[in-house]
Amino acid sequence: MSTSRRRTLAVGLIGPGRVGSALLTQLRAAQTRLATAGLELKVCGVAASKRMWLDCDDPDLNYRCDRAQIWRPTDLAQFAEHVLGQDRHALLIDCSANDDVASHYAEWLAMGVHVVTPNKLAGSGSLQRWEAIRAACCEGVRFRYEATVCAGLPVVQTLRDLLDTGDELLAVDGMFSGTLAWLCNRFDGSQPFSALVREAHELGYTEPDPRDDLSGMDVARKLVILAREAGWALSLGEVEVQSLVPPSLAALSAEDFMQYMDELDSPMAGLLARARAEGGVLRHVASLDRHGKARVQLAILPASHPFAHTRLTDNVVQFTTRRYHDNPLLVQGPGAGPDVTAAGVFGDLLRIAESLEVRA
Repeated sequence: MSTSRRRTLAVGLIGPGRVGSALLTQLRAAQTRLATAGLELKVCGVAASKRMWLDCDDPDLNYRCDRAQIWRPTDLAQFAEHVLGQDRHALLIDCSANDDVASHYAEWLAMGVHVVTPNKLAGSGSLQRWEAIRAACCEGVRFRYEATVCAGLPVVQTLRDLLDTGDELLAVDGMFSGTLAWLCNRFDGSQPFSALVREAHELGYTEPDPRDDLSGMDVARKLVILAREAGWALSLGEVEVQSLVPPSLAALSAEDFMQYMDELDSPMAGLLARARAEGGVLRHVASLDRHGKARVQLAILPASHPFAHTRLTDNVVQFTTRRYHDNPLLVQGPGAGPDVTAAGVFGDLLRIAESLEVRA
């Protein structure tokens, strides 16, 4: 590939946790292949909550950040300026799940820096901030967030394609939590529900605080993101959410919750017994209609229902549209885990890279 035709993208990563570290591994593994195709990825910075590393040339950076060669206290403004550099394409990836980081998106986009994230807090936070982020996306600067909904599955892109080609969204239904899908599939009464939650946490399927999954709020955020993608001004407080977390556990610290969540076992065992008595299965489902009514709940579905046959961490999203009315469009596949989430972020990065102009 001629040097004059090569596109170069400077990348900065915020949040080198499970997803961020998996993404760094994927980026490094793909560099040679992408360079052959004319795209050079330059990972030139990684920022954690307290420290940031600039000009990352340390192969031991993944999983061992304290050994990086150059570090300094985290300053997100300085970090963004460093990644942007002089007259180059720059992209920031936020894998932090931090609301303060999300508050910088509009500023970065206005600087001409592309932003990609699996962080749901911007897309489901205040409408005012969301509108400011969208308004900052001008002159080819992109904000992409595929991995905020169902990890690596093409859910947001599918909805975007439907709408961009003139279709009309009528309803969205589905299982939006890979974590809760895994828990429902594994929960057969052979072991307590709390033991399964601990196992899911160790596997990296849950949010850092599992209550973000069990409360249903993580799924509610995904409904808000899809509603806003469709142009509907839905806010998180308008989603009717059934939480699996009793009030006695909701106010505890994350550490205390992990210690005392055996309180979940008795009510969940009762729900499982009821589902079996009715010949059905427990599934965590969500729905959104064209009137803005959104609901998240643990439901008993008949064994013949399409959602009853998902596997492990499968998410399934059903779009009912004007075109896909009698036979809704389904997107289904694994929806949890660091690797598939990182792959969703990587896919957004590549879609942005495809649109870059060549700069000398």
